[in-house]
Formats: sequence, structure tokens, C-alpha cells
Amino acid sequence: MELGVKKIEIRAPRMNPSPSIKHISECFIKPKHIPEESKQPLYLAPWDLAMVTVHYIQKGLLFKKPPNFSTQKKHNFLQSLKDSVSSTLVHFYPLAGRLATIKQEENPPIYSIYIDCINSPGARFIHSSLDLTINDIISPLDVPQNIVQSFFDHDRAINHDAHEMSLLTVQITELIDGIFIGCSLNHMVVDGTSFWHFFNSWSEIFNANGEKISISRPPIHKRWIPEGYGPILSLPFTHHDQFIQRYEAPLMRERIFHFSSESLKKLKAKANSQCNTTKISSLQALSAHVWRCITRARNFSPDQNTSCRMAINNRTRLSPAVPQDYFGNCIQTVKATATCSELLEQELGWAAWQLHEAVINHRDEVVREWIESWLQTRFIYQLGQFFDPCSIMMGSSPRFDMYGNEFGLGKAIAIRSGYANKFDGKVSLYPGIEGCGSMDLEICLPPYSMEALESDKEFMDTVSL
Repeated sequence: MELGVKKIEIRAPRMNPSPSIKHISECFIKPKHIPEESKQPLYLAPWDLAMVTVHYIQKGLLFKKPPNFSTQKKHNFLQSLKDSVSSTLVHFYPLAGRLATIKQEENPPIYSIYIDCINSPGARFIHSSLDLTINDIISPLDVPQNIVQSFFDHDRAINHDAHEMSLLTVQITELIDGIFIGCSLNHMVVDGTSFWHFFNSWSEIFNANGEKISISRPPIHKRWIPEGYGPILSLPFTHHDQFIQRYEAPLMRERIFHFSSESLKKLKAKANSQCNTTKISSLQALSAHVWRCITRARNFSPDQNTSCRMAINNRTRLSPAVPQDYFGNCIQTVKATATCSELLEQELGWAAWQLHEAVINHRDEVVREWIESWLQTRFIYQLGQFFDPCSIMMGSSPRFDMYGNEFGLGKAIAIRSGYANKFDGKVSLYPGIEGCGSMDLEICLPPYSMEALESDKEFMDTVSL
């Protein structure tokens, strides 16, 4: 029995995989040794609890398979992945736990969800194979959704399901000439910053070849809760049926668009020149550009309101600041709103400036106002209600270190994501593989809107092949 790995009988996965994918084996992995602090319940913060019905985060990396990848080398590779996950969980021990709920009907009434790090089999590890090539994944114009979705566990699961499911699953899918490493992490436990913090730390430990268990950026697990409100933050419910809603995405096309650093520099310069400023960032200019082009592709009536939402990290917005290594959710969204006619009749710089203003005005007092509002109502995000089909949502971040993760396979050749948290107008931002400030945008739209976007000259002239 491997250290820190508890083997179990293989069960049917909680997903509808592509017909040709084969699940070869699975196990549950616990921390290499149990940290003392993991023996206590880990209570969640407002940002975490609001996510209870949101999907998991599903992101992964596609690598070329090494030459002469013999059966023995494959066995050694998989064992090294398991061992390094076990070592990484020493630092990220909540990911080996499960959700649990404290219920008390009166004196006072309590309905509190927390992480139980002890009563759990651990994180899930799946080894699978698929008789397809790298080109079958990255060459089609559209992302082959059914195939890529099968690279991830927890398909269509919501965070609350982690009362019975793993908070973390690592799935290794072997292709004919490639290897996909996919992670599904519970979005009540992590935001994008924390997701990639775990991924980066896992890569760091793997590449140490078992020589160390320490990491360069230890996570901070103590949740940020305003003074006087912790640690048990009770939700205003008596049963989970009162707040659980399942979201099913509409039929959509999903496509990756690449923007070179040169293209982004031009967009940024154009937006700043039109506003006679130098303050608009590349990300704000690109988001404004995408907002305008998708709005035009949707062909709404001129008086229709539309908005562009951007995910924003609260860690540096609070005063005093929350450390970047804070492990949990610390995000909100900011937005700019306009009528379709206003957005399309104005220049790019005008839209970019609205987004710039939304970002710089998201200060400590605004964050705390949201916290105070949540503490009064204790609302739960619902994907089907929170996002507006007339607007767009910019998620993830090109600042996350995605291509820096290596597992003895060299640099990844592509980033892909699963079904989770996608809807009409969802845009995910990734760094471009060549670096230097380039970006990839994963855009989800209904077929008719995507076709119109692909025919939009202003948009396609900025896309790099």
C-alpha cells in the first residue's frame, strides 16, 4: 500500500464520459502525514458559502506523451503523481476532506456548512485512457466539448455535492500521443487564485523528485471573516432542498481565440488614445473589445441593457490586504453597464474606460459593503439567475501561472476546461502559450451568435492565428 494512498474498489464515475474513454483505475489519496490543524473543523467565509450551488472549477493541461513511454515508465509516472499529491495535501489538507453540516433548529437555530478534514477517504485520483490524438483535441475549430468534458470528474456537480463526493479529483487521461492532467476542485474551497496555487505547488513537489515536502508558498487556511461574525456562519435554511438549484447550460459552441501580445498592445494603445489617458490596461481594453463585438453579434434591440462583468480578486482590495496565499474564495465581480446603442455607437476607449472605472472603484469600503449585505441576507448564488444572457462574464485570469506547471513532461501545449460554470457569454482568460503578454480567450456562445462573431471583421482582425 503506497504511503498516504488508500485503495478502494472501483466505482462507477459520476459523469457521462465519451463512449471511448476508459476508466482504468482509481484510488483515494490522503496527506502523507496528517497536520495537527486538520483535526479541527474548518469553517467557511461568506465568499465560500455563497458558492454552495455553483459548479466545481475544472481546469487542466494537455502535454505531449514522452517517447518510449513503456508500461513500467507509465507505472512510475502515475506513482510519482500519487506520491506528490499526497505530499502536496500535507499543505492543502482541506482538499482531502468533505463538506459537513451542523444543524440545530433552535436556541439558536443553526445551519452551518464546514469542511471536515478527518472523516473522509481523501482526494480522488483517476487514471483513464482515450483512443484519440492531441490533434483530435486541439485541431478542431470548436473545442470538442463531449471529449474534453470527459477529462474531468464531477461533471455537472455542484459544490454542495461534496458532502458525499471528493473536494478534489485529479484525473490523468492518456491519449495515443498525449497526457491530459485535469483537476476538479470544489469552488466553495477555492477560487481561481487558490486553484492554481495548489496546481503550482503540486508541480513544485513533483519536480523535487521526492527530495522535499516543503513548498515556496505555504497556503493560509484561516478564513477571512469580519470581526464579531465568526466562526460559525449559519445559513437561513433548515434543509438543503431550500437552496439547491441545478443549472443546465444551453446548447453552445465553445472556441479558443488567440490574441498575440502585439494585437493586445494595439488594442490598449487605441483605447488609451481615444480617452487621452495611459491608465487603461490590456485586459480592460480586450474585455471592452470582446463586450462590444459579442453585443453586436447578438443583434439585440438598441435599447437593450447589456453589461460586462469581470471577476476581481479582493485580496489586494481590502485594507489591510489579505495575503495572496490566502487559500479560499476572495473574489467578486465588477461590471459596467450600457444600452446596446450606447455601447456600439461609442468608441472602444469609452467602453474600456467604464471597465477601468469599475475596477479602480472596487475598494475596501465596497468589499466590506458586500460582506455586510451578505451577513444580513446570507444569499446563495444561483448560476441560472446570477448571469444575464444579454451580458458577458470575463472569468479566470491570464496572470495565473498555468504553463509553468511541469510533471516531467515538458511544457503543456494547451489549457482546457470542463463543463462547469459555462453559459451564454462566458469568457475565460488564459495566458498564451508563447507568453510575452499574449492571451487565449475561451468564448461560449449559442451557434448563431458564434457564427456572427466569426463574421465580425473588427473582432477577427484582432485575433491571431
